[in-house]
Amino acid sequence: MSENWYERNILPYIINLACGMKPILEQRMKIIPQAEGRVLEVGIGTGLNVPLYDRARVKSITGVDPSLRMHRLARKRIQASGIDVRLIGLSAETLPVDDESFDTVVCTYTLCTIPDPVAALKEMRRALIPGGKLLFSEHGRAPDADVLKWQTRVQPYWSKFTGGCQLDRDMPALLRAAGFKPTVQAAYIEGPKLLSYHYWGEAVPER
Repeated sequence: MSENWYERNILPYIINLACGMKPILEQRMKIIPQAEGRVLEVGIGTGLNVPLYDRARVKSITGVDPSLRMHRLARKRIQASGIDVRLIGLSAETLPVDDESFDTVVCTYTLCTIPDPVAALKEMRRALIPGGKLLFSEHGRAPDADVLKWQTRVQPYWSKFTGGCQLDRDMPALLRAAGFKPTVQAAYIEGPKLLSYHYWGEAVPER
């Protein structure tokens, strides 16, 4: 079984199942209803966030994801949402959007897999209007030495079967490196400790 076949035909459904579990859905609910205006969602994937947007607050959504297979899964949720959603099949490091063209950027469970997360975050910052905000929820680097040790040990094997997902990225540090001022909450949520340390909140550009 080739890796490309697995990534095209199996991985999207595994990610859809894992990222739609109740603890993750609860994390999404903490931030997605805050989105407003013109929204850029980076890593829209299978559209798990789409039903959670407040239709009264959101004018449109531009969803970016390199996996067109994910987009096919997303279309059912998009059609049911009643929101104007446009899909772009590209990676986030070079976003084909104008400067200062979005009121909100949403990024959930995406920074762990982007090859160059700082470059992608800089693009998100470029896309925000003055006064706009980035809403995020991500798993990442655990604060406990024993858990972090196991994240490091498991990482080479984990990433092969999860589309390159990195277990130990320091999300607040990445946000600051890209020129954001983040307001971060962090805690373990339900699930294996290797996967369950989460960062969520909002970030505004340092101008």
